[in-house]
Amino acid sequence: MIRQKIRKTLTFFSFLLYPVTMFYFSPYLIIDAATNGLASGSFVIFVSLFLLSLFVGRLFCGWLCPGAGMQNPLIDMKVVVKPILKGAWIKFIFWAPWMVLIVFVFIASGGFKGIAFFHNIDYGISVSEPMAYIIYYIVITIILGLNLIFGKRAFCKYLCWISPFMIIGRKIRNLIKYPALRLKANTTQCIECKKCNAACPMSIDVHQNVQNGEMEHYECTLCGSCIDTCSRKVIRYGL
Repeated sequence: MIRQKIRKTLTFFSFLLYPVTMFYFSPYLIIDAATNGLASGSFVIFVSLFLLSLFVGRLFCGWLCPGAGMQNPLIDMKVVVKPILKGAWIKFIFWAPWMVLIVFVFIASGGFKGIAFFHNIDYGISVSEPMAYIIYYIVITIILGLNLIFGKRAFCKYLCWISPFMIIGRKIRNLIKYPALRLKANTTQCIECKKCNAACPMSIDVHQNVQNGEMEHYECTLCGSCIDTCSRKVIRYGL
C-alpha cells in the first residue's frame, strides 16, 4: 500500500538525519543541562512528544522515529533469544530511575532556570569530533543488536527511553476518554486470517484485539500496517 511506502520512507529519512538529530534525543544531555538548572533540547522534545501523545498516541514511533527507520530493514528477523523478562514494561525499569535522577539534579541545582535548547550541541557528528562518531555507532549497535537477537522492534519494546512518555500520555487519554486518533475494528467482518498479526511490527496480537472489540494497546504505534494488510478492511483509523 502507498501509505506504508510513505511511512517507511519517512522513517528512513529520519534515520538518515539521525547524525544531525541524535543529540536532541539524548537522555544524558537532559541530566547534564539539569546540573545548571536548564532544560536541554532533548528535554523539550520529550515533553513535546508527551503532549502530542495525548492526541495521537505513539504515532511518532510508527511514522517519524529514526529508530524505526533503522529497524525496518530487519523487520522479518526471527527471535534468536527470548527475553528473560517479557513485556514492554521492562523499559520502565530503566526509565523510572532516570526520571528520578533528573528531578533530583534539578532540585540540587536550585530548580528550573530556563531552556537551553542547543546545550552542548555545538558540533554534532563531525570529523573534528570523533567522540560523536563513537557515541553514534554505539547507539546504532545497541538498537540493531537488540533487534537481531530479540526480534523485530526489540529496542522499542524493551529499552527505548522515549516511548514511556508517550505510553503515559496515551494512558491519560484513555482514562479521560476524550477524542483522539486510534484504531477501530469491525469484528463481524473478520475472517481470522491473522495477517494483521504478521504485519504488526510491534508483535501485537492484533487478531485477538479485533475479536475482543478493543484495539487499544500501549505498544501500538498507529503505523497502519494491520489496516493495509487486511483484505476485508476490518481495521480502520478513527477518533
